[in-house]
Amino acid sequence: MVIGRELWGIVKLFIIALAIVLPLRYYIAQPFIVRGSSMEPNFRDQDYLVVDEISYSLRTPKRGEPVILRYPKDPKEFFIKRVIGLPGETVELSDGEIKIKNKVSPDGFVLKQPYLDPPDHPTYPDMSLTLGTNEYFVLGDNRDFSSDSRIWGPVPKNLIVGRAILRVWPIYNFGAILNYSTEY
Repeated sequence: MVIGRELWGIVKLFIIALAIVLPLRYYIAQPFIVRGSSMEPNFRDQDYLVVDEISYSLRTPKRGEPVILRYPKDPKEFFIKRVIGLPGETVELSDGEIKIKNKVSPDGFVLKQPYLDPPDHPTYPDMSLTLGTNEYFVLGDNRDFSSDSRIWGPVPKNLIVGRAILRVWPIYNFGAILNYSTEY
């Protein structure tokens, strides 16, 4: 009888733990492992990140935020990229600069990119794209080795899973992800 009571206590503890952990894991935050070099030097291959999945149900992604998204050509794959252009904006890549045109800046402004190494590293090829409602233009930080919106076009908001908020591996880089979001 005592063994049965203790076994039931362990089962209840396990059920309670699952009831707490599973919703957190599937609806609030999830792990993500970086694959490849498209976000170097800010995110390296095998970095283990925690992704906030709830923020974007309360607000829209901001320019400069690193986001985890489903690859538009194969939604089973996940990528990490940085938000550059927001819905309704025109993104112009020309002469190695990124110019953003929107309602606040109809003539456009040159995007400052302090997260690149070197800062404001040229972006190629030259192009211009006007984003629709709920579309985002994303780029990898390692512009020379990134498959991103320059190749496969804008990303619909419904494919953006969340934003990277914490790096847990490698341990010497443990900490919050710097937020480079800018309001223009």
